[in-house]
Amino acid sequence: MVASTKTPARPAALREGAARFLGGAAHFSGGGGRFGQRSACGKLGDSRVAKDLSETTIEVTLSRDSALMRRVAALEKAFLVVLSGPKLGQRFVLGEQPLDIGRTSNCGLVLDLDSVSRQHARIEWTGAYHKVKDLGSTNGTYVNEHRISESGLTDGDRLQVGKILLKYISGGNIEASYHEEVQRLMRYDGLTGVHNKSHFEEALHHLIASERVAPRPIGLVVFDLDHFKNVNDTYGHTAGDAVLRQVAAVVSEQLTQHEFLARVGGEEFAILCNGMELRAVLQLAERIRASVEHAQCMFENKAIPVTLSLGAAERAAGGQEAAERLFERADTQLYAAKAAGRNCVR
Repeated sequence: MVASTKTPARPAALREGAARFLGGAAHFSGGGGRFGQRSACGKLGDSRVAKDLSETTIEVTLSRDSALMRRVAALEKAFLVVLSGPKLGQRFVLGEQPLDIGRTSNCGLVLDLDSVSRQHARIEWTGAYHKVKDLGSTNGTYVNEHRISESGLTDGDRLQVGKILLKYISGGNIEASYHEEVQRLMRYDGLTGVHNKSHFEEALHHLIASERVAPRPIGLVVFDLDHFKNVNDTYGHTAGDAVLRQVAAVVSEQLTQHEFLARVGGEEFAILCNGMELRAVLQLAERIRASVEHAQCMFENKAIPVTLSLGAAERAAGGQEAAERLFERADTQLYAAKAAGRNCVR
């Protein structure tokens, strides 16, 4: 259903549990390096992970006018910031002139991909605020996950055009807000709001390093969405993005300050469990599986059924296992769950 409406941003509760991981530390030290890159088929050492992480969002090609940038920055207007894709954090300055968004080269913001219409949307300055209008696009324009025909924009709104996810930033000090957003994107996934792959790797290496001083078990759950390609093919990629966000929120509600949720692939996630033995890790994985199965993922008033396959592993207290090997064992269990018929824990 198309509406001319505004919706509040997603609640901050999505990240509260993970933010307190390791007693609330905001930064992780130590680490001893990173994992090799991971492919869509679940093997370490493959450089195709960039495709995994950007399959639901694509980088934008931005046309810039440097004189307009200086003028608008002085007037303290607004930015659009890229939330996901190969060029995280790239920004486009909004001024007082209308900005057309679309696939053709004469648009001010060129998005050269099939999911974007030739003339997709327009951002206009009303004299008091920016508003976005859909220009009769095929796949629609979304503000905070709601399809709109026209909607005013306020600071923090998330704008989706085809597979592109952008954030609108405005206010009294947009430079500071922009740099804060860039810092956030270094640790959090722009689409789902949970930790990203690099932050997950950093946290796991930190846990293993700290475990040498204070031995304790380290649990790990790796899971992905069953038949996620069918969701994209049936309901569209915009619906798929909404499902990923909603699943991340449902899973986050099952976690405490001792667990750390991250998106590590297109539809793949991992949970670090500090001080948790395998039996407890399996119980947590089963609670997560059941909660997602019984949740209703909604998109444009349609319920989309979703299930998970999950693999669990434990690194025993005082063990010598490397981070890569722990991840590989949990990943192997994930594929055992898929082989067992999906929607289960192994």
